[in-house]
Amino acid sequence: MNIRGNSKKITKYRRYSFFNIGTLLFTLVFIYMVIMMVMYLTQTHITAYEVVKGTLTGNYRYEALALREETIVTATQSGSVRYFEREGAKTSAGSTVCALDESGSTVVQSVSDFSLSSDDEDRLRDLLSSFTINFAADSFQKTYDLKSSVEGLISEVLQENSSETLTTRNACYAPVSGFVLYKIDGFEDTQESDLTSSMFSQSNYSVTNLRSQSTVKAGDTLFKLVTSEDWALYFPLDDSLATELADSSTIKFRFLKDNVTFTASFSIVTNGEESFGKITLTNSLVRYVTERYLEIELVMDKKSGLKVPISAISSRSFYMIPEEYAIVNGSTDDEITLKVESFAEDGSSNINYVTATVYSYSDGYYLVDQELLTEGDYLLTENSSTRKRLSESDVETLYGVYNINKGYAVFREVTIIDQNEEYCIVESNNAYGLAAYDYIALDASQVTDDQIVY
Repeated sequence: MNIRGNSKKITKYRRYSFFNIGTLLFTLVFIYMVIMMVMYLTQTHITAYEVVKGTLTGNYRYEALALREETIVTATQSGSVRYFEREGAKTSAGSTVCALDESGSTVVQSVSDFSLSSDDEDRLRDLLSSFTINFAADSFQKTYDLKSSVEGLISEVLQENSSETLTTRNACYAPVSGFVLYKIDGFEDTQESDLTSSMFSQSNYSVTNLRSQSTVKAGDTLFKLVTSEDWALYFPLDDSLATELADSSTIKFRFLKDNVTFTASFSIVTNGEESFGKITLTNSLVRYVTERYLEIELVMDKKSGLKVPISAISSRSFYMIPEEYAIVNGSTDDEITLKVESFAEDGSSNINYVTATVYSYSDGYYLVDQELLTEGDYLLTENSSTRKRLSESDVETLYGVYNINKGYAVFREVTIIDQNEEYCIVESNNAYGLAAYDYIALDASQVTDDQIVY
């Protein structure tokens, strides 16, 4: 047995080449993934919006400016002042509102067994509650208004609970009947013709609380009277709302302060290029007489439909095709076929059949994409010699959105029935339009027809 001979036999292992079918497939897949990644990162991404049913709400709230007939009463001499009437109370002509002490001294009043009635507690609670709800750091001045209002209320209660006989020497009387107010703000003589949009910004609005003054000089304001129960609320109108309310003679609105709803006379006031809504009231002044600005909400009969962002709305031009020139596809209503005769530059004609997507149909006309046809082409009927030349008069512009349900953009017509700055309401009963829960492109400017949406 030759063991040595067998031990000299060497077997070589087969070496595999790096370039084989597996490596090639992996390389191709890797390159494809890199290309797709680059395309994804560099391409504009389309944000989808799901269409829902709804109405437009919350866009008709205003800080309305209240104008009334107001009379300012001034002091005839100097001295310390003491008020007797409650702010907002109705007083008759000749009634004593306050008194002046020419010596300039004030008398500290002491009252035993003092207590607030339930009505007084409600008034004080309303004051504090209103201040807490409406407080803002940029209007800290209202803190001093609150202080003066509370001091005035307590002074009124002390006066009502005092058993002392009060002297009314140098009394100040109401010259006419009216509601007593102890605040002035510069709007007392403002007329309707003076209205400007800047008056509705409260950033520079300031109020002088007359009850915070302990002494006055001759000619200083003591109080003012609202002398008529006819008053008006004004609020700014944009062009859209002015058009919507142009034919309205009455309007329904709500005071947000207490959620009380009124229906009152309405008109539009125009000063130069600015328009203002005017609500005329003949009652309920006692509820709101102490306030110059009142937050209101117009209660409009809003139309319901499909709610779509304004950014999703686009416009496109279409040819109106008479139905006698359309060859209808029996299996679908979304497409028609057109027999079109076109002409080359040398004058030769060519007849082709063109399949067109139907974007809308009404009154015997189909609307198809303008880019499919050329002005000057002729539409032919299938079984007769009738023909129609396409012209500019056959073009109609529609508003619509891009439906992306199927992964590519399809223009769908919409009919807008209501809108504000951010959203519009469109009809939902159009067979060629939108339906609830459809997905559309949020920004129509980023989409073109038939674009693939990632």
